[in-house]
Amino acid sequence: MLPTNMPAAPRFDNSYAQLPKAFHDRVQPTPVAKPEPMMVNRQLAQELGLDPDWLAGQEGLDMLAGNTLPAGADPIAMGYAGHQFGQWVPRLGDGRAILVGEVLDRHGERRDIQLKGAGPTPYSRRGDGRSSIGPVVREYLGSEFMNALGIPTTRALAAMSTGENVLRQKPEPGGILCRVARSHVRVGTFEFFSRSGRLEQVRQLADYVIARHYPECSGSEQPYAALLSGIIKRQAHLVSNWLLVGFIHGVMNTDNCSIIGETIDYGPFGFLDTFHPATVYSSIDTGGRYAYNQQPAIAHWNLARLAECLLSLFNEDRQRAVEQANEILGEFPGHFEAHFHRGLAAKLGLSCSEEHAQLGLELMDTMAAGEADMMLVFRGLASLPSGTSGNDEPVRSLFGDPARFDAWAEQWRQRLQAEGVSDEARKISMSQVNPAFILRNHLAQWAVDAAIDRLDFAPMKTLHKVLSRPFDEQPEHTQLAQPPKPQERVLTTFCGT
Repeated sequence: MLPTNMPAAPRFDNSYAQLPKAFHDRVQPTPVAKPEPMMVNRQLAQELGLDPDWLAGQEGLDMLAGNTLPAGADPIAMGYAGHQFGQWVPRLGDGRAILVGEVLDRHGERRDIQLKGAGPTPYSRRGDGRSSIGPVVREYLGSEFMNALGIPTTRALAAMSTGENVLRQKPEPGGILCRVARSHVRVGTFEFFSRSGRLEQVRQLADYVIARHYPECSGSEQPYAALLSGIIKRQAHLVSNWLLVGFIHGVMNTDNCSIIGETIDYGPFGFLDTFHPATVYSSIDTGGRYAYNQQPAIAHWNLARLAECLLSLFNEDRQRAVEQANEILGEFPGHFEAHFHRGLAAKLGLSCSEEHAQLGLELMDTMAAGEADMMLVFRGLASLPSGTSGNDEPVRSLFGDPARFDAWAEQWRQRLQAEGVSDEARKISMSQVNPAFILRNHLAQWAVDAAIDRLDFAPMKTLHKVLSRPFDEQPEHTQLAQPPKPQERVLTTFCGT
């Protein structure tokens, strides 16, 4: 039930736009010819304190398309830089995204509302600032699925078609995504100022981030060191969550690395079908820099670039500042391993211990050797009895070498019996951490193709409905839990820009 005092239009309370001009450029969205809603997220609208009926009405849809702006909006394009595939790029910024403003949600938390594909900005680098409808569909589905899994992420408030074509490899229908985030500040935002020697702006940005996102650091004797430590912990937890569900971001440049530990910038992402740790889907990651198993190391590398930006705030003595930064960076492996190992043990129905985590890693090795489907294996384990192997066929048949799985399962059962948890209770707990459905690449492509070819959003809506409850069985949608047939496999994903 909606609160009776819920306002119609957003209540903007912009803070980032009040930072000095060096941080952003004011820019207006470019109107589109014939905006139509593809999806409007009524549940998220309620979280933001918006009337869903207003949002789905003409005034709301005009805002979502960038054709009009409600009172209090202060649209800007944020400036940032970044390391892209390890190479320094001094000027990037919001090239096809416009931050309309910030709203205070129903809990008083500040949330950004951003339009992606709303027209050119000073950072567009001769681009049109628009988006094909395909990336809009993918990001809507990807971000909302991650939210349903409980993984920190940007959200999708709405997806709009524009009534206009954009020219990519060929003309494609245009789209706009209305994205919601707790922040759009990135590691690359700090790099934008630090690497050009604008250290006062680095301080201003750090103070802003502490005040908005890490207020617990303000009382520390060394607030900037505490800030780096807090960011490291959130990033470690985020990336460990990615690995636990087989997610590959695809383009972990520093400009795509949020300082609050949210998954941001869904470009050539993908989810593992057959488990292989070196899997890469992104068409531009030809060297495998951002492969599934490289993501923790890349996150650590990105955080080192952030630490470099903060050195001047740590200590006037640069050597001492470097030593302090390295000490804090050393916290990352421990945070990552602790969170990943705890999650891995839970996926096996076991309590958290180093031995149980090692058993999970051995299962991953077994899956890789046997070319097994990651989601089906973990989900299937929940239904296997702890006392006998007689009913293992649904899972062991997923492995190219079933005998190797049998040897692993024997160890697993010994651990289960030692813990003494009933099969019924274990199945419930395992089913709460091992999804029955994931956004498989071929399913995302199904929705994208329908949108591009026919402006048909039925597949998108079906997937969104199913993936909003990823841990439920949903027997009427069993076919959406299955891996792709050989002819359906999608091995390459694209940025779509």
